[in-house]
Amino acid sequence: MKRALLTVGIALVIAPAFGQSPPGSRNLVEPAFSASDFGHLITNKYFTLKQGAKFVYEEKTNKGVKRVEIEVPGETRQVMGISATVLRDREWVDGELQEDTRDWFAQDKAGNVWYFGEAVDNYEGGKLVNHDGFWEAGLEGAKPGIIMLNDPKVGDTYRQEYLAGKAEDMGTVVAVRNKVTAPHGTFDDCVQIQDWSRIKESETEYKCYCSGVGYMVLEEEGPEKLELVSASTK
Repeated sequence: MKRALLTVGIALVIAPAFGQSPPGSRNLVEPAFSASDFGHLITNKYFTLKQGAKFVYEEKTNKGVKRVEIEVPGETRQVMGISATVLRDREWVDGELQEDTRDWFAQDKAGNVWYFGEAVDNYEGGKLVNHDGFWEAGLEGAKPGIIMLNDPKVGDTYRQEYLAGKAEDMGTVVAVRNKVTAPHGTFDDCVQIQDWSRIKESETEYKCYCSGVGYMVLEEEGPEKLELVSASTK
C-alpha cells in the first residue's frame, strides 16, 4: 500500500520497502519535486557546501595511495529550472588523475539536500578517455534524488539518483549520533548511510557525515577505507 506523507516540509511518497525495514521507518523512495521549493543556500549540518570549502581524503590501495579532493568552486548549473551548486570531485591513484567530476546539488526549503546529476571526465595514462557516468535530472527520464535529509532517522530509505538501468542508487540511514575518528579528527554527531544500488546489489558502501565537518568524514567499502585527512572552509 502507498500513502502520502507530509514530512520535513515536502511531500514524500511511502512505497513498499525493499526487504524488511525497522518498525516505524520511512521509505522516501519517490520524493515529490517542485522547482519552487529550491533556491536556498546549502546549509544542512551534515552536508554544507560553502564556497571555497575543500575536503581531502586518502586511502591505501594495492595500486598506490588514492587521493580524493572535493571542493566547492563557487559555480552553479541550471538543472530542471533551479540553480544547483557545483561540487568538484577529483581522484588520483599513485599520483595519476583517474577522474574529474562535477556534481550538482541544491537544498529545498525544508533543508533536504538533493542530487541532480554529474558531469564526468575519466582519464587513463593522463588522457581523457570518456565521460561514462554522466547523468542529468530531467534528461532521458532521469530524476533527482535526495543525498542528505534534514533530519535523518535510522531506517530512512530514499532515492539518491535515478536513470533507469544506469543510475539507480539508494541510501539507507543505519546510525545517527555516531562517534567517528579519521586522521582529521574525532567527531561525535555523525550519521552513517548505507549507499546501495538497485541495479548492482553487490555495490554497497557506508559513508559517515559529521556535523563537526559539515561533510563526509569516512567512506567504507568492505575493508577499504577512504578517510578525511584535511578540511578547510573559507
